[in-house]
Amino acid sequence: MTENQFHFKMALGCNRFQKDSAVLAIVLACVLCAPCAARYSRPHRYEAQLESAAAAEEEQWFIQRLDHFNGAETRVWKQRYFVNDTFYRPGGPVFLMIGGEGPANPAWMQYGTWLLYAQKLGALCLLLEHRFYGKSHPTEDLSTENLRFLSSRQALADLAHFRTVTAATRGLTNSKWVAFGGSYPGSLAAWFRLKYPHLVHASVATSAPVHATVNFPEYLEVVWRSLAAENPECPLVVKKASDTLGERLNDPKTYDNITKDFRLCSKLQIQSKMDSAYLLESLAGNFMDVVQYNEDNRAFEGVVGTNITIKVLCSVMLDSSLGEPYDRYAAVARLMQSTFSQACINTQYKSYIQDMSNTSWSGPEAGGGRQWVYQTCTEFGFYQSTDSPNQPFSGFPLHYHLQQCADIYNLSTSLDDAIQQTNEEYGGYDIRTTRIVFPNGSIDPWHALGVTQDITSDLLAVFIEGTAHCANMYPARAEDLPQLSLARDHIFILLQKWLAE
Repeated sequence: MTENQFHFKMALGCNRFQKDSAVLAIVLACVLCAPCAARYSRPHRYEAQLESAAAAEEEQWFIQRLDHFNGAETRVWKQRYFVNDTFYRPGGPVFLMIGGEGPANPAWMQYGTWLLYAQKLGALCLLLEHRFYGKSHPTEDLSTENLRFLSSRQALADLAHFRTVTAATRGLTNSKWVAFGGSYPGSLAAWFRLKYPHLVHASVATSAPVHATVNFPEYLEVVWRSLAAENPECPLVVKKASDTLGERLNDPKTYDNITKDFRLCSKLQIQSKMDSAYLLESLAGNFMDVVQYNEDNRAFEGVVGTNITIKVLCSVMLDSSLGEPYDRYAAVARLMQSTFSQACINTQYKSYIQDMSNTSWSGPEAGGGRQWVYQTCTEFGFYQSTDSPNQPFSGFPLHYHLQQCADIYNLSTSLDDAIQQTNEEYGGYDIRTTRIVFPNGSIDPWHALGVTQDITSDLLAVFIEGTAHCANMYPARAEDLPQLSLARDHIFILLQKWLAE
């Protein structure tokens, strides 16, 4: 460890506080609230997306170019953004929070660690919604033809144009701009500094998966380790349950019981490996989402179920009074359904593909599902497959994820060239620029694709033991682990130093 590298440690004890979860599955990432969306794996069917009438009045609109890389394309559209100038002092910096794969949540204009930094540094705070998410609709629908305008490169160019015009119109040309983001927006924050260093002075790239990869089995390996940190027996029992379910899916005589045990919305029918894979991933999603956001302080976003933590799941899975591991696995599914007020779960792959293929802005997956999966199919991969033996689940291999690219968008199932292009564009783990800090949590599976070791003296890693996805971004509270509080303080010290340069 270099003198600049901070490795914040403490026991992985996991009995901390809240956490969001979700269930239901598939290859997407999260439809949710801007700066730390990042649930890359499944549509977040249980997300409470709250937005007050007051927030609607606060939203502002920026005229944005449809295609930044084609001079012959003159179409424009309106991009949504929010402003908080409460803490701004003339001459202070500008903080730009980057929206992600879901609607920008104006709650971030009232809560979050970045506002504490803004108060201390006299910063103006802006939140820009990502193109094609939330209310930022560049095209009339979400057809595959129109989705060609959805990419990280276009999103970064949006940020650059927004920054340039806003600086000119608000008299902020000489101000130092700092980009903030968590998860995919964290990657954008880092890449914004990389690609437009003349426009952004520094970046805080939290839980940022900067390395694109088609297959990402390491995600589930971290899930295993995070469950084991609570109790070494926990992932073993989860694996036994998942294996038992997989075996029963080979016997149609068990289907009625599975339908009842897991409260499926319709009688289970397995007509292809895609059907069984979708069911298995949906139920694994209960654990994946809880681990990813374990005990993060997310209730201010309107998130339901923050009380469901790794400790809660493991307590169910280790409760022999509930029956065999399979029965406990079903009990977890019912707990999640109860928590999110779901009468049943729809685990039909055909229904999922139908929803994801709807191109209307009012479609069932227009909140972010159709858009984000398109980005995974064309830029990032990130597929959390069961291809590693060192994880607790089975039945949703890489092919299952790639097949969705073909079934939903009629895209080729080969992503290798696109992934190579993404890593060539941004550098992957070997990003080279200056003044970026990369906070990551040890429990968060996404840290496996992030920067967890210092690259240079001003490309710094902050690795926080015992915390999950984007933990340092959320509002502080008394129950926070000491190392989380220290990490937040360290990031502030870096910002102070960099803004003085």
